[in-house]
Formats: sequence, C-alpha cells, structure tokens
Amino acid sequence: MRHMTFSWQAVVALLLCVGALTALPLLAEGAARSLTDGTASLIFTIVIAAALLSFAPQPPAYRATVLFIGAHGAAWMLLSALSGNEGTATRAFFLLLFACWLLAWRCVTELSKLQPVTTFGKSALQLLIPAIFGAWILILWEAVTRGAGVPFILLPPPSAIGARFMASLPILGADVRQTIFKAVLIGYIVGCLSGFVVAVLADRIAFLRRGLLPIGNMVSALPIIGVAPVMVMWFGFDWPSKAAVVIIMTFFPMLVNTVAGLAASGSMERELMRTYASGYWQTLLKLRLPAAMPFIFNALKINSTLALIGAIVAEFFGTPIVGMGFRISTEIGRMNVDMVWAEIAVAALAGSIFYGIIALTERAVTFWHPSIRGG
Repeated sequence: MRHMTFSWQAVVALLLCVGALTALPLLAEGAARSLTDGTASLIFTIVIAAALLSFAPQPPAYRATVLFIGAHGAAWMLLSALSGNEGTATRAFFLLLFACWLLAWRCVTELSKLQPVTTFGKSALQLLIPAIFGAWILILWEAVTRGAGVPFILLPPPSAIGARFMASLPILGADVRQTIFKAVLIGYIVGCLSGFVVAVLADRIAFLRRGLLPIGNMVSALPIIGVAPVMVMWFGFDWPSKAAVVIIMTFFPMLVNTVAGLAASGSMERELMRTYASGYWQTLLKLRLPAAMPFIFNALKINSTLALIGAIVAEFFGTPIVGMGFRISTEIGRMNVDMVWAEIAVAALAGSIFYGIIALTERAVTFWHPSIRGG
C-alpha cells in the first residue's frame, strides 16, 4: 500500500489558511466592492482541498495538476477581488495569497520529478516550470502593488503595464525597428565579425596578439556613459552613432574569447595534425576553430545583452524622436511610468529571443561538446 506524501509547503499553506481565517475579512471595510462570504469560503476551500489532496498517494503528474489548479485558481479569484478595491487588502488576504504561492512551489517541485520519454514532453516541461515561476513573480507583483495601494508613480502593476503595452503597439514597433533592427543588429554583426577576424589575425601574428590584447582589456573597461556622447558627436544623432557604440562594446569580448578559444585545442591534437602534414589554415579550419566554438558562442551570448544595453543607453545622449532609449528617457520625464515599463518589457523580450536564438544555434553547432551532450 502506498503511503501518503507530506510536504512542508502544503503544511505551511494549511497553517497560513488557519491564520487567515482568524484575521478575516480579506478586504478592509472601506472596499468599494465587498467580497461576499460565499466567494471567500470558495477560495479557502480551493486552497485547503488542494493542500490536502497533495498528501494523497498519487503519481507526481496528478499531484502537480491538483496543486496547479488549486494555487492558480485561488490566486486568480484573489486578484479579481482587488478590481476597484486597490489598497484594501488585509493581512488575511496576503496570508492566503502566500499559501497559494507555497502550493505553486510544491507544484514546481512535483513537475521537476517528472522524466518525460518524448522530446516534446521534455521541451514542454522545460518551458512549463520557468513559466510558472515567472507567472508568480507577476502575481505577487500585482497583488502587492494593488492590494497594498503602492503609488502608481513608484511601481505600476503588471496589468497596467500590459494595458499600456497593448495600447502602444505602433509606438513600440517603431522603437524596436529603430533600436533593435538598425542599431543593435548592425552593430552586433559588425562588432562580432570584426572581432573574430582580428582574433584570427592576432593568432597568426604574434606581435599583434601581444600588443592588441592588453589594449582590448583596457578598452572593454571603458564606461559606456563616456563613450556614447563621443560617438554621437562623431556619427550624428541617428542610428549609426548607436551602432558604433554597439561595435565598441561587442568587438573586444569577441576578440578575447576567440583568441582564448583558438588556444584551447590540445597539444596532442595539434601534433597529430602536423604528422598529417597539415598547414596552418587546415589546422585552423579542421581542429582549432571547432575547438574554439564554445568560446565564440560564449562571446556571442555575452554580446547579445551588451549590444542591447549599449544601444539603449546611447540613445539617452541624442537620437531622433524614436527609439527605446529615447522613449524611456522622455516618458520618465512625463511620469508615464507604465510606458517606461512597457519599453523595459519589450527590451527584455527582445533580449531573451536574441539570446535564445544564439543558444539554439550553439546546440546545433557544438552538439559534440560534453556540456551539450550532458544536457
């Protein structure tokens, strides 16, 4: 007979429910729309039932499903109760919300135990776990800002940011075209490609390697806030000056990582290539460059974030009336913080997509590497 499975998350969630029951009501008396006793009882019932059912002997997938429905169903009802009742959440409300969060934590723990046999199942599980984690960041953010009445100017709730995002799609699209598709992409490609070419030359020419790498380490430490105004003076206010900043920021990481990668192949492999009468370029193409690929992709991933940061910060120092950096600096001056957060969300989304594309390409190119095979 299978034994019951206890977890400290579910036990603490039940204790929080007891504490919330002793601290009722969920909303203060001044709430514009009072929460009915039936709705409050239903929320408590969902949380308690999900916690108790998670103790029952069942497969992890079933237990995770019960916890997922209980945690997110109760949390959705709690957030719905805040509509029109901002700043009226009581201690009981937050105790109950934290109980839901603990159940979601237990849900993620149960999902982590699953071992799907299909590729689709593995991919879906890898997406589901961080999605639940990210969703609860937004849920807690929404509950705290709206339930505790945090001033909008300090931190708007995610719902307000989402509404501004949907209402400003044309403006956000124009900013993405100006910043991402012009400054970031062009600067990223030119900076990484030129850094790679110079690294191959430095590997071939000893005095260039000894003289350039120390300078590269020094230049990579230059503050962007000092370089950006100079580039604007040199190349004007449009996207070329921002692309120049991106080139400077991405050139030296690619240079340093590629030089280190070209030296990563073992001496035994190089000696074997010499016994086959291979020249420099044959050894480079067939041995040293493949061995350097993890280093090169490491530089590409680092530069994917540096490029976006460099372009946005460079737009603070002069740009046409379009661009993500321009929009952030302008809207914060107007106290439109929801628009600022919408731009931040777009930047985070673009950076994540950019990084993800590079990571997938790395897995396809360096499939032979132990770090990829082990994953």
